[in-house]
Amino acid sequence: MTANKVLLIAGPTAVGKTALSIELAKKFNGEIISGDSMQVYRHLDIGTAKVMPAERQGIPHYLIDIKTVQERFTVAEFVTRATDLINQIQARSKLPIIAGGTGFYLQSLLAGYQFGTTETAPDMTYRQTWFDYAAVHGTPAVWQELQAIDPTAAAAIEPQNLVRVVRAMEYWHTSGQKFSDQADVAPQTLDAQTICLTTERPLLYDRINQRVDQMLTAGLVDEAKWLYDQGGADLPAGKGIGYHELFPYFDGERDLATAIDLIKQDSRHYAKRQLTWFRNKMTVDWYNLLQAPSQRTDIETKLASWLN
Repeated sequence: MTANKVLLIAGPTAVGKTALSIELAKKFNGEIISGDSMQVYRHLDIGTAKVMPAERQGIPHYLIDIKTVQERFTVAEFVTRATDLINQIQARSKLPIIAGGTGFYLQSLLAGYQFGTTETAPDMTYRQTWFDYAAVHGTPAVWQELQAIDPTAAAAIEPQNLVRVVRAMEYWHTSGQKFSDQADVAPQTLDAQTICLTTERPLLYDRINQRVDQMLTAGLVDEAKWLYDQGGADLPAGKGIGYHELFPYFDGERDLATAIDLIKQDSRHYAKRQLTWFRNKMTVDWYNLLQAPSQRTDIETKLASWLN
C-alpha cells in the first residue's frame, strides 16, 4: 500500500460510523483511530457511545480510554498522537482509519499532518495557549504573531490554517530557530479519502432520540452521577452531551424528564452543527447508507481503486 494514505469516516452522531469503520477495516486490512473528543475518557462508556472491546471484532482501536476524567484532551494532543499512530499503522502495511465526528479534530489532523517534521518535543501547553488565543481573537491574529516572528513561514501558510501556524510558532518557541530556516525538511503529504455519512434529517433525529433512550436503559444516569461525583461540573469531560444536562438534576434543580429532553435536543443540535462543519470546512464524499444500503458497494469500489 502506498505510504501516507489514510481513510476518514465522518458524519453526525447515530449515523453508523462505528459499524462502517469496522467493516472497512476488516475488508481493507485497517486499524482504527478514534476521532472522538470524548471517547478518550475512561469510565465514560455509555454517554460517549464508545465502541467496547467485545464490539471491535478483533480490529485494533486507538485513542480510546487514554485519559482520566480529570485530564484535558486538546486538539493539539489529538493531532500529535493521531499522526504518530498513522505512521505506526502504515509501517505495519495497514490502512489507518480515523473514525469519529469531531470535525475540528479531523480538519486539524489533515492540516497539521502536512507539516515538516522537527526534532523538538511537542509542547502541548504552548500549543493550547495559541488555540485558546485564536478562540478569542481569531485565527488571523495568531498568523500575525507568526508573521512578526517568521515572515517567510507566514507567507507560505494560509492565515486560516491554525494548526500549521501554531506548529510553526511552536518550532520557534522550542528550538529558538525560525521554521523557515529548516534545511531540506520536506513536508509530509497525506493522501486522505474522507467518507461522510448522512441521512434525511427526520430519520437522523429519530435515531438520535432512540439512541438516547437506549443509553438511559443501559445506565447513562448512573454513569453521569459517577462523573458528577468526580467533580464533573468543573471538568473538561463534564462538558460532554449526555452528562452536563444531568448535573442540575443531581443538584435538585431540574427534573429527570426535562434533563432527558435536553440531552436529546442538544444531541440533535450537535448533529446539525456536525453536518454544517463537514459541508463547509472539509472536502468529503457523502453517502446515505441508512436509506441507500447499496451505496456500500460504491464505497468499497472507490476505496479499492484509491488503494491500488
